[in-house]
Amino acid sequence: MTDNVLKASIAEAAAYVRAHIGDRAPRIGIILGSGLGPLADQVEDPAYVPFADVPHMHRSTATGHVGRFVCGTLAGTPVIVMQGRLHGYEGNSAQDVALPVWVMNELGVETLITTNAAGAINENYRVGEFCIMSDHINFTGRNPVVGTEPDGIAPRFFSMLDAYDPELRALAHRVADERSIPVEEGVYLGLLGPSFETPAEIRAFRSWGADTVAMSVVEEVIAARHVGMRVLGISLLSNMACGVESANPSDEEVFEVAKEAEPRFCSLVEGIVAEL
Repeated sequence: MTDNVLKASIAEAAAYVRAHIGDRAPRIGIILGSGLGPLADQVEDPAYVPFADVPHMHRSTATGHVGRFVCGTLAGTPVIVMQGRLHGYEGNSAQDVALPVWVMNELGVETLITTNAAGAINENYRVGEFCIMSDHINFTGRNPVVGTEPDGIAPRFFSMLDAYDPELRALAHRVADERSIPVEEGVYLGLLGPSFETPAEIRAFRSWGADTVAMSVVEEVIAARHVGMRVLGISLLSNMACGVESANPSDEEVFEVAKEAEPRFCSLVEGIVAEL
């Protein structure tokens, strides 16, 4: 028995998931953000594990997030999909948000594709297109590796250079081009939420070099890089950020845009997974 409670929690959670997915051995982890959950319906030979059933994991309370793992094959590749995610604004700690990423790594996942719906700060972007994350700004005020216990999982200090893997980004661009799916590439800024940003905040974020903004991803990516996972991040541009082109974002707009973008999103992710 280890004295590291976090490490023991990850092991117990992974053991529970493993017991419920049979002999499926996922190689790629996929996190599906707001409005993007239907991709999980494309997983073949699926096994389902609700977040709330997994020891030490919390249930998802975000609108439209089913809150379960779906394990099977996608485009012929063994995957484990998070159909929904955990957010800080739901009352989860940074380590609560990171836990499923560490669990997927414990199950053997070495590559993480994290997706979300984001507001476009860059005025050249268009709603309904996708943005591949080149880098991020963590403005949540939190980091899942804070404390002594994460140091027992992997070294405390680690580089965030090329946190979003250049080869994976190039692959995403190539697949998008082959399938005539418009994509941008830019810097993502993550906030705690749940309120949308003010126009003044958006102007400040633009001056920092941010192209998109939302309320997730950054803590997951830090956790993934902590244990050496390769990461690809993809945002659906679900709205212009507050004040950009007089935009006033709403939850309803996000889901309307996601519904229209669903076929392109599924095609893009399945095309990427097929080549990994």
